[in-house]
Amino acid sequence: MKFFIDTANLNEIREAFDLGVLDGVTTNPSLMAKEGIKGDANVRAHYKAICDIVDNNVSAEVIATDFEGMIKEGKELAKIDDKIVVKIPMIKEGIKAIKYFSSEGIRTNCTLVFSPGQAILAAKAGASYLSPFVGRLDDISQDGLEFIAQVRVIYDNYGFGTEILAASVRHTMHLIKCAEIGADVVTCPLNVITGLLNHPLTDSGLAKFLADHKKANA
Repeated sequence: MKFFIDTANLNEIREAFDLGVLDGVTTNPSLMAKEGIKGDANVRAHYKAICDIVDNNVSAEVIATDFEGMIKEGKELAKIDDKIVVKIPMIKEGIKAIKYFSSEGIRTNCTLVFSPGQAILAAKAGASYLSPFVGRLDDISQDGLEFIAQVRVIYDNYGFGTEILAASVRHTMHLIKCAEIGADVVTCPLNVITGLLNHPLTDSGLAKFLADHKKANA
């Protein structure tokens, strides 16, 4: 399973990368705004700064919702760095754009996906990644994890090459369950990844080892 971090904060990205388990980054306009990044030139420069930290897979989202606009923005984003994956919304014009970018060898991440039908369309159009939003489905009393499992079965049935990138992953159990049901990638905040480190028996065991060592070498 690949671990992506969902942020535009460079310090968090560096920390995740230094941990040695980071495979990529996902961002969106909201995350950019949270970091105070405004204006097209500054946003693109920030994407480049992210690409300079990580080894691959930096999802950069288009703002346009029409086909021509998405193609124009997507090409500009793809020029920033070979690591860029163009993030396209799950709408009719977005599916057309994904098909176009697929034919041009430009990787895409189809985002805001909430149904199996949408997942099928994205895969048939040639999306590199599909982003189903687990937490947002949970928010409206639908089972986000069950949705991931449905998409896994469908993709395996037909040999689709699109990778399932579980998004809106909010806690460690979300991440672990996504791993169990076969998501190819999870994207989440840094604290969800580092939360995997924690277990009370690890803490108590280490404390005992250190105490025994101190006693033996007093």
